Amino acid sequence: MLSRACSLKPPLVRSRVFPRTPLSRTISTRPGKPVPRPTSEVDPQTSPFVQENYVQSTVFTLEFFARFLRYSAIGLVAVGVTAWTAYEGTHMWVEKVELAHDTDPEVHKYEWDIEAERWTGGNLGGTDRGLGVMGRHAVRSAWIAQNWGVGSTGSVIGSNAFTGRGGSGAGGLNVIESRLEYAQAFLTTAHQVALQRNSTGKLRPQTVTELLHRHANIMERMGTRDALFEARSEFERVWAALPGRGLDAARIALKLGDLNRRLGEPEEALSWWSRAMHLIRGDDRATPVEVPPSVPDTVPSSPLAQRILISTLVSFSAFYATSGQLKEAKAVEESSLNLLRSIRQPDSVESSSPPQTLHALYILHRSSLLSIHLAEVLYGLRDKSTASMEWLTRAAESSERVACVLTGLPPVHPDAPQSNIPHPPASEATLVRDYSKSLSMRAPAKSLLRDARRTAAEAWNLLGILSESTKAPGSMEKALDCYERALGWAGVSGDRAGGIGQAGEGTLESEWMVLWNNYVRARNVVRKDEAEDQKKD
Repeated sequence: MLSRACSLKPPLVRSRVFPRTPLSRTISTRPGKPVPRPTSEVDPQTSPFVQENYVQSTVFTLEFFARFLRYSAIGLVAVGVTAWTAYEGTHMWVEKVELAHDTDPEVHKYEWDIEAERWTGGNLGGTDRGLGVMGRHAVRSAWIAQNWGVGSTGSVIGSNAFTGRGGSGAGGLNVIESRLEYAQAFLTTAHQVALQRNSTGKLRPQTVTELLHRHANIMERMGTRDALFEARSEFERVWAALPGRGLDAARIALKLGDLNRRLGEPEEALSWWSRAMHLIRGDDRATPVEVPPSVPDTVPSSPLAQRILISTLVSFSAFYATSGQLKEAKAVEESSLNLLRSIRQPDSVESSSPPQTLHALYILHRSSLLSIHLAEVLYGLRDKSTASMEWLTRAAESSERVACVLTGLPPVHPDAPQSNIPHPPASEATLVRDYSKSLSMRAPAKSLLRDARRTAAEAWNLLGILSESTKAPGSMEKALDCYERALGWAGVSGDRAGGIGQAGEGTLESEWMVLWNNYVRARNVVRKDEAEDQKKD
């Protein structure tokens, strides 16, 4: 009984026995035999699924970089094509539009097309086909740099190394407008191409001379002494290439006279101006030249000849006045003003064509220059100051009229049409459309507007100085008005409304400071007098 009872297992023990699972049956507990791992614990290095993931990642990376390179190449090609299209499109616009031949018959009648800048295209316009791709692109690039500027490179540059001309000594600095520097560099390239292709017979006969003329003009506008020497040398070469007569030769002679005067060679200047007047009369080079010449009694019939003649007379007048020959200057100025009065002027701006109006305004402005010269000479000869003030008033009014017509402004203030007070200065007004859109008249009209503003400012400033020197009652108030008007024509608006803050186009900083100092001095005196009068009251 006891053995039977011991062999029996208690129910509690049997309740704790775990049932055998299928997994337990597959595991062998015999020693020396490895136990197989479950499927979830397989080595990732030998798993085919993991290897497949590695392959997919590598393929994806390679495809990504392939797409990146492909799209980058497409983008670069697109950007290159766009840039090339814009570049060539700009050049074609300059070729077909900006350098097109002017067909306006009125422009031809008043010979503005002859006076216009020539860029080797001749009567067909554009550039000379014989220059080839490189030469024509260089000519158009020079035009773009001169007229549109060179972007954000700054308004001026100053480096002898950049210009290639060192006239200020070692380490010297020449301040030059960047657009002029780039324009002359492109023209130098175009001129070299023209010289190389000249022997092929494909170039126009005038192409080399016209490129040299354009380069000389830009060098003259740079204004440095070395640039003036180079400009004179090139104009002499242009003179040698021209025939012995004609208005083109007269224009070059006038240029050479002005350059020699700026370089301090008065005898050469007189000789060239005499040749210019000699050619205006229709003589050739072989005819003896009178030095100095006398003012002619009649004006030529050609409008261009009239403009060259009056410019030459202005150069004569300035030379005599600045060299101390006041009596000779007075004689030239009075004779020249009498001669200009014989030129027929249009009855009104509305009844005349834009080319005729521009010609009349050119003559009117040059007469205002002669009036300023005469006023200064009379003052130097100890003549009555009232005579000088009358000539200065005429010069100021004439210059203001020129500026107002070119900008389309009314001669009197629009809010007071019955007033005789002229329109306030508008130093920032632009050219009217008739001139700004004209191929031949745009450049001379722009230059004339700039010169008219400068002349008006100079005339008002001199009037203020003479008014201030009279010491008469109310003279300082009148001088202040003159100085303020001079600032209005010479400056541009400042940050505040109506403020005149800085020098305008064509006005040197030194000239601006003179005008500003005169204005401040007169203003302080007037304020002091007003304060004293208030105290007395």
